[in-house]
Amino acid sequence: MQENQGPQLPSGTQATGYPQPLSWFVPVPSGARYDHLAAIPGVRPWRAIVGTLAVAVGFVGIGVVVVLVFVTGTLFGLPPALDPRTGLPAGNAYGLTMTLLSIAPVILVVFGVTALVQRRRPGTVSSVLGRLRWSWMAQCAALAVLALVLGQVTQWLVLSGSGQTFGWAGWEVFLPLLIVIVLLVPFQAAAEEYVFRGWFMQAMGAHVRNPVWAILIGSALFASLHGYSWAGLVDVFSFGAVMAWLAVRTGGLEAPIALHVVNNVVAFGVSAAAGKLQESLDQGAVPVPWQALAGTVVQLGVYAFGVMYLAKKRPIRTISQ
Repeated sequence: MQENQGPQLPSGTQATGYPQPLSWFVPVPSGARYDHLAAIPGVRPWRAIVGTLAVAVGFVGIGVVVVLVFVTGTLFGLPPALDPRTGLPAGNAYGLTMTLLSIAPVILVVFGVTALVQRRRPGTVSSVLGRLRWSWMAQCAALAVLALVLGQVTQWLVLSGSGQTFGWAGWEVFLPLLIVIVLLVPFQAAAEEYVFRGWFMQAMGAHVRNPVWAILIGSALFASLHGYSWAGLVDVFSFGAVMAWLAVRTGGLEAPIALHVVNNVVAFGVSAAAGKLQESLDQGAVPVPWQALAGTVVQLGVYAFGVMYLAKKRPIRTISQ
């Protein structure tokens, strides 16, 4: 005799009788590499293209709006945000704040486009776990300090005969800049990682299987936004390529963000302390000597090797669940 199981509930209905809410977000593919998290079955590839255009427009739009707001502020007695001689950001706390705020909010654009256009949870841009792995990023940051020190020592030894000296601008100049650097540089550096090693890598990964193309093209775009001499552009391109490679190999942006934040905090901090922030903001003012690339090789080499060693030791998940 067949057991009476009672009435069957319609599909998509909970036991309470109310319709089960449908989630806007679609799940990322299981067992996927970081750069393939946007290759979601059923989500059309055109969304990655439209999303990339939206991120680019947001990147430029935020920069334009922020600059206009800060320049307008000078009409009301605020310090000059732009250097009248070059038209570039002024080397004061106001100009530095404008520079960093013209980039930092782009991270919100990336999250918004990921959620609204690709229908992915924004955390999937952070890592294969759908979130930032904070303890892993802290470990990478400690390694980034070591790599930066070794790179700077190498650069100092190579350029020891160049006659470069370090000055001191004084606390009255340095302290306001230091506050801006500590508060805003982490967001500025993270935003650049979310755009170039996050969104762009995954958008290309929705179309191509091999990450090499995303690494090379993304690094070239990243370098194109800088105005350095050829040696400086090689430095920036190499930085972007290694960071993109680490994002793929470690399954997230924690390692790239950690080094980018440490690198930028130290770079801005040293320039501000020496009273040379205006020169550093004018990237083409002082050509980067090609010998300085020796420090880049040491810094990136030590960091990449150290990150991969630590990732295997923990171990760090590199594919989605």
